[in-house]
Amino acid sequence: MSIAIPAPRVAAVHDLAGVGRCSLGVILPVLSVMGCQCAPLPTALLSASTLFPPSPRFLFRDLAGEMETTAGHWAELGLSFDAIYTGFVGSLEQLAVLERVLDTLAGPDTLILVDPVMGDHGKPYRTYTPAMCRAMGELARRAHIITPNLTEAALLLEEDPAAQPQDPAQLQIWLERLSLKGARSVVLTGVRPRPGRVGAACFDRETGVFSFPCAPEAPASFPGTGDLFAAVTLGGLLQGDGLNDAVQRAVDFVSDCVQVTLALGTDPAMGVEFEGQMGKLKRKH
Repeated sequence: MSIAIPAPRVAAVHDLAGVGRCSLGVILPVLSVMGCQCAPLPTALLSASTLFPPSPRFLFRDLAGEMETTAGHWAELGLSFDAIYTGFVGSLEQLAVLERVLDTLAGPDTLILVDPVMGDHGKPYRTYTPAMCRAMGELARRAHIITPNLTEAALLLEEDPAAQPQDPAQLQIWLERLSLKGARSVVLTGVRPRPGRVGAACFDRETGVFSFPCAPEAPASFPGTGDLFAAVTLGGLLQGDGLNDAVQRAVDFVSDCVQVTLALGTDPAMGVEFEGQMGKLKRKH
């Protein structure tokens, strides 16, 4: 008879969009199927992902106050977390609240993953001010692992956000700088170290190893793939994978989901068709 192992508990601090596969809408099911107990801590409520056409009926509800109250209640309950995973943060106030959330909920053995959601395609998001970018950089200093895309990495390094290094040697220099002299692991997403291949550039603080897990590149872009990627990476780490193996699983899973979505021809704004691929992520035994 096998011995049951308690599910790792993860606090997922992200927004919740009603339509469009992104943020908590993909993170909750992915971490659950990978054997984690996921506790959502929403930063904001959106009626739909921001890739849908603008509308006067678009809903964005800031939940900064609710975040602090919820974290305080969890602390009263004496909850401990194996990991805290932070993503989209909508204001300076939320960033300040999130710092207090980490003070409240992160224990000495809690793995902190910060996805510094600030921009893409060479530009910061229109809601992100220079002050917010600096505050996100301070939050990221508390992380054991960060998962920026190239634009976000440039913002963290105070480089031109349009800078898009792809050469492995240049990527390694960025990884070294982003690691704060080896203090944290770094997964730099959306890199193309070889023609026709896309994936990640990684630095593992545990081993000091650099790696470039990749998959075939597809001619498409979808919302939420960064959230999907980071959730699979975190799930793999909590299943016992090393960083390179966890990231390769994430790269392959996102690539498979993109290929299925392209074959089905569904609306790109709805995100990738990941539901039918979830069996590939089930917890290892």
